[in-house]
Parts: sequence; structure tokens; C-alpha cells
Amino acid sequence: MSDHICGTGCSHFSHLNDADLQAEFAEARHSLRTSIGGEKVAGKAGLGGVTHRPLPSKKQGENVSHYYIPANDKTIHWGYFSKSMEPLIKLDSGDYATIETVTHHSNDDIERMVKGDPGVESIFHWDAKHKAVDRRGAGPMDHPLGAGGGLGVHVCTGPVFVNGAEPGDVLEVRIVDTMQRPSGNPDYRGKTFGSNVASNWGFQFNNLITEPKGREVITIYEVDAKGEQSWAKAVYNYRWTPQTDPWGKVHPIIDYPGVPVDKHSITPNYDILKGYEIPVRPHFGMIGVAPVEAEIVSSIVPSYSGGNFDNWRMGKGATAFFPVVVPGAMFSVGDPHASQGDAELCGTAIECSLTGVFQFILHKKADLPGTKLFGLDYPLLETESELIVHGFSSANYLKEFGDSDDAAAEMFKKSSLDSAMTDAFNKTRRFFMDTRNLSEDEAISLISVSVDFGITQVVDGNWGVHAIIKKSIFPK
Repeated sequence: MSDHICGTGCSHFSHLNDADLQAEFAEARHSLRTSIGGEKVAGKAGLGGVTHRPLPSKKQGENVSHYYIPANDKTIHWGYFSKSMEPLIKLDSGDYATIETVTHHSNDDIERMVKGDPGVESIFHWDAKHKAVDRRGAGPMDHPLGAGGGLGVHVCTGPVFVNGAEPGDVLEVRIVDTMQRPSGNPDYRGKTFGSNVASNWGFQFNNLITEPKGREVITIYEVDAKGEQSWAKAVYNYRWTPQTDPWGKVHPIIDYPGVPVDKHSITPNYDILKGYEIPVRPHFGMIGVAPVEAEIVSSIVPSYSGGNFDNWRMGKGATAFFPVVVPGAMFSVGDPHASQGDAELCGTAIECSLTGVFQFILHKKADLPGTKLFGLDYPLLETESELIVHGFSSANYLKEFGDSDDAAAEMFKKSSLDSAMTDAFNKTRRFFMDTRNLSEDEAISLISVSVDFGITQVVDGNWGVHAIIKKSIFPK
């Protein structure tokens, strides 16, 4: 098998050397909220402003395509994956897509993160008469908190249907580039903002040592929209106060996504984290394909098909591999972050809208033996120097617990780092035995002396542990 990792100088990325494609990506960087010139895609996607144009390929007689998918109320689905949705686009293996993603925490600071941005405004529009995106989560439409119940919270862009993808195949997703989404408010030109929430679902919530206990605190961070500054800084924080949504429902805690925060109801504290610089490492917290076990599945809980596994390494230059279990794979992406630490301890990262340039490569089942993708039944992440195996408290929680509210509650109670570590170890052992032809004894020794295990997240219901395999250990 090959341990090669693709980068921008790799021949696998030869399309990136084409002047047309370079110009296309440059245009995307300078005009994130304007569709690139090209033919509008028919159907649902065309209504959302999705465009397409063919691009020349290095291989004579072949073309690849580039699609641009803006984020707006017609191109996103809020809080769930579904194998039965109408896809935004259908593309071929090798094609590119520039995809805008928007954080579900934008309404934590409407002035900085919503105002003046038509796409974000269309997603979050909610007044006494109209709610632009009604379903938010995989719950029932008549849920007392609101349609979907907040049983799934992420604004997901997609799905993307990959032509020819069938169960048993593997979808490779290369993150070619990432771009911060600038504030649309002229008062904050050139800046991007994100929200970090110390929440009721955070690991710390029942272990606070200062009063008042049981508090939820939102911290707003500022990021350089041009990407020239490599660190973020805190602007202010505030304690969540009961918020009344436009339809009259009071939310004493953060329990439903996109509730607009009334700035007159909170007390901002600007005297925080003075002089601290947080390294910016843009990435996508939620990325994956649709599972097969249910029609509609919460975006919160990560699983074998990817989803919300919150690994900060899922950024520019990384490649993700997902097992295909439904026709077309049905890829979606969201939960964009400016930065996050392993564990995502308090409940969120710096939730900050982001645009990504992706390339999609389909690996057919018959071609997998003898490669690192053989037997892949979990999300595998590859960087320039590492392979990262993801383990969870439940490797496939839908199969183990089902998709009902009671089953989810049972899964949440049983989640532990012990079971996540066991799953990560089992997968890593199998990786070495199945793809490197090592004996079990060889694999165990190699894991113990060379593989680093880390806590991916402890806040998404199905806790995660990842194994970092350094590619330098492989025989040259």
C-alpha cells in the first residue's frame, strides 16, 4: 500500500496548477457571498444560487467541474443528516466544490455575526410571522421547544451526491483550502467573529467552583477575516439569561439552536482574557456522510459515518475518508470552527463561519484490498505526517441503541472514555493487522511505543478518543 499524502504540490492535485482553477479559487476568496460565474444548477440547488462550470483537466480529453455552494436558507439543513434528502448537486469523482458553512451560534451576537450578511440573515430569519428554517434537529415537528426539538443543532450545508458511490465504497474528501467568512456589518469590516459557549452540556457544568453555579457563559472572539493574523482574541463575554424566542417560547437555558439573543437582556463584560492570543486553526467540526440506519439522524452525535466528531485537525491540507453506506454517499459539512482544543471541554469551540474548498475522490470497494482503506468502517483522517483513527464510546450508536429519544438518553448515560479508548485501540490494532500485515503481537507493541491517543471530545453524547499514527514509523 502507499502511505503518500496529497498536498498542493502533488500531481494528484495537478488541477490546482491550471490558471482557470487558480483564478476560480481566488475569486471565491474575495467574494464569499457571491456565486462564481457559471451555469446555475437546476432544481433545488439552482434556487439557492449554486453554480457550476467545467474546468480543464491535465488529462487530455477529460474535464473536472467546480461547484460553488453558498450558504442560505435553501442550501442548508439544520441539525440532521438524512439519506432521503434531495441533494443540492450531483458531482463526479475528482470534482471540486467550494462550500460555505455557517455557525449555528451566529445569533449569540447578531450585530457581529448576522447583520449585513444576506446568506446568514436568510438562515436565521425568525419573526412573529415567519421562521425561514423551521426544522432544527431530528426531533418531531411539534416538539415543545420548536420544530425538530434542537435534537441536532448544526447548520449543515449539503447534501452532495457523488455519482457512482455505492455501499462498501469509501469517499475521500480533500480539504484544499479554508477561508474565514467576514462580518457583513460595515462597522466590523475586515473582521470575523465566533462564539464559545460554556454550556449546560459541557463537561464543566456540574463542577463549577464559583457562584452562581449552573451558569452558561458565552465568549465572543475576534478573528482576522483575511487570515493574515494567526491568533484570535476575546472581545467580551456574558451570562446567558432567559431568552424569549419570536414565537413566545422562553428558553431559560441554551436548549434550541438559533434563538436570537436580545442584547438588552445581557450584561457584556469586556474585561476578559487581556493579552491572551489563541492560535487560529480553522476546521470543520461536523463533516461526513449519511448513515443508513434511520431516515433522519441528529447532527450532534458522531458515529462511523463521521458527523460531529470535532477533531481540530480537520482543516486545510487534511484528507478525510468515510465509509459509504447509502447511494451517492450524501455528504454534508458544517459546525465550522476558528479554533478548538482536544476534548472541546466546555461545550463548543470558537464557533465561527467558514468556507472550504473540497475535492471528492471515490474509491470503489473492489480496489480497497491492500490499501489503508481496506475494511474502513469509521472516519479516518490523514494529514501530511499522520493518520488519525477515530474511536467512540459506541462505534455505531444507531445500531447499538436505536434512534429514539429514550435510546439516545441511554447512550448518553453509558458514554465513557473507557469504551471510547477500547474502540480506538480495537480499530488501530485492526488497521495495523489488516492494512500492514502485522501480527497481533507486532501491532500491540507498535501501538504502545509509537501511537499517541487523545481525547477528541467529551460533549457530543458519544465520546471520542483518537489514535495518532505517525507515518514516519512505516518502512521506507
